[in-house]
Amino acid sequence: MSTWLITGAAGFIGSHLVQTLLSRHERVIGLDNFSSGRRENLKPFHGRKDFSLVEADIRDADQCRKACEGVHYVLHQAAQCSVPASIADPLATHEINVTGFLNVLLAARASGVRRIVFASSCAVYGDSKQLPNTEANAGSFLSPYALSKFMDELYANMFGIETVGLRYFNVFGPHQDPNGAYAAVIPRWIHALLRGEKVTIFGDGKTTRDFVFVEDVVAANLLAATAKSMEPVGQVFNVASGKSISLNALYDNIRELIGARSEPIYADFRPGDIRHSSADISKIRRGLGFEPSVSLQEGLKRTVAAFN
Repeated sequence: MSTWLITGAAGFIGSHLVQTLLSRHERVIGLDNFSSGRRENLKPFHGRKDFSLVEADIRDADQCRKACEGVHYVLHQAAQCSVPASIADPLATHEINVTGFLNVLLAARASGVRRIVFASSCAVYGDSKQLPNTEANAGSFLSPYALSKFMDELYANMFGIETVGLRYFNVFGPHQDPNGAYAAVIPRWIHALLRGEKVTIFGDGKTTRDFVFVEDVVAANLLAATAKSMEPVGQVFNVASGKSISLNALYDNIRELIGARSEPIYADFRPGDIRHSSADISKIRRGLGFEPSVSLQEGLKRTVAAFN
């Protein structure tokens, strides 16, 4: 049994990581300040001897050091992960995503953690015109969020601790929060259509995204953490399906699954949004043996079923 620290444990991806690791009979410490994570995501694990919760903020270096004591692996998910929010408050985004990451990184080094796997983002590709996106090519950053994630990648290899960065593309699945101004499109649209409400698409709907099911993101984290080869250490990898779809086509798929008839409302493009996103996943296939296991259509079915 190994001990794992998951930052952002009450969040969408973090809570799925907690569930999977506990099902594998590992010991898990979850750290969250519940600024965006939901307590109900961790409710099923309360009272278990193999799970403990630290209610703290990654901007608190002392709390990070305490949380890392006796830990073998860190899966760092805690972040301010909204592009519009980062434009509205770049200082807070820097404090959480950069200073907070540094606190976790240095605490892990001091405690002798074996390896940190940290969440980066496809946002680092910015306005790159080279598609599909490969790890070696990045464009101009379009938001403070994108820049903060790239800074994490640069800091990761400065302190002599094993790190692996995962550039998440558009992750979706059950338990993703549909509420709030910055909610991801899939849960927000499903929630709206099930309630008979209109859906808003920003732009002309021809914007493309590479959606990856949360189960595959969990698998990528565990592969990165436990890879015996040193080859992945110090590297960053795309985590995606390797297939992109337009927002118009995505809307049609969700509407068909739900049986809704309403047409979307189109609004202006949002500042900081990437126009086209498509991942090359050949590097993670070679380096970690990762292979997406859940198609977009199957993932949408599971997500709709979870809402119902």
